Amino acid sequence: MAYPAFFDSARKITLRDPLAELLGASEGGVLEYGFTDVVKLAGHSCPTVAGAYLMTFKALTALYGKETPVRGNIRVSFRDRQNSGVTGVIANVVSLITGAAGEGGFKGLAGKYKRNDLLSFQAKIEGTIRFERMDTATAVETDFHPEQVSADPNMPMLLQGLLSETASAGDDAAFAALWQDRVRHILIEHFDDPALVTVTRV
Repeated sequence: MAYPAFFDSARKITLRDPLAELLGASEGGVLEYGFTDVVKLAGHSCPTVAGAYLMTFKALTALYGKETPVRGNIRVSFRDRQNSGVTGVIANVVSLITGAAGEGGFKGLAGKYKRNDLLSFQAKIEGTIRFERMDTATAVETDFHPEQVSADPNMPMLLQGLLSETASAGDDAAFAALWQDRVRHILIEHFDDPALVTVTRV
């Protein structure tokens, strides 16, 4: 798989998954997720997917500090409906990393390791997403503000031409380069920008 080099430069998320350890899927249950993993899940790289990755990273950091986050120990609630805007896309990314799943998720073994019913929508919360540790009940809410990283002004015109099939030769490559450059700015240059992703303890 050939992909933009900055995918590998984005900071990775390391978790421990007790179920993975039990079943021998990884030594010590340690799992690492990078931006390439969520791109494969979504099938594309965009500001929304980058924002979902960043919100999850920042939420886990706030909840666990120097501890290794525990996959399957996190309850996730969304303010909006699953089919509202890009909520479903974001939820897929969050679910991949945290293990939290809806009613169709893994139901556990002898009452342990369950993942179903840990992901819900239309919650009465202020933020876009609420992440809660099930062992301590500590929680944070996150919001993503993509407007903090502006798109190149030429992108709308290029996209219109591509969608209407009136684009000139080379416009597809030009658009893709500008699109991914914005994602790169979000993930690399603005990774620590407190205005891009806000995290609030609740």
